[in-house]
Amino acid sequence: MNKNVNFEDTIFILNVRIRMVRDLLRLDTDTNLFLHKSMDDLEFIGSSLEILTEKLLANTKFIDREGESDNLCDAEWQFNRLLTEFAGDSSPFSAARFPEIEKDILKLKAESSRRRRLIDETSTPSELSESGPAVSRAELSELLKGSD
Repeated sequence: MNKNVNFEDTIFILNVRIRMVRDLLRLDTDTNLFLHKSMDDLEFIGSSLEILTEKLLANTKFIDREGESDNLCDAEWQFNRLLTEFAGDSSPFSAARFPEIEKDILKLKAESSRRRRLIDETSTPSELSESGPAVSRAELSELLKGSD
């Protein structure tokens, strides 16, 4: 990856890929046909988020660091939620149906949680108070959807 990463565009594309895999869970598809490609997509998203996290944490003078930190945390939250859905009981790719993916999904979830924790720990209290709402747009959307 080149030295100057466009965080906003990269996170946008990763969120599109997350939505693409999530859409696959809602469609009636041949799971055997899509299982390995979907797992590759999840691995790609996880490794890309890892790279972005490393670059963000390594550069303390990053312009709009707090904003990109929030966006990255939001993408991690979306990714972690997708992983839960992907292997869940109602998923066509459920861990019960495909037990070979359970270990990989658990590893991806643990890595995602670790990255979110690292990003949260690097935020200073003054930055947190200036960052805006305590709930991300995605979390707020999910909370409101649950109240229907």
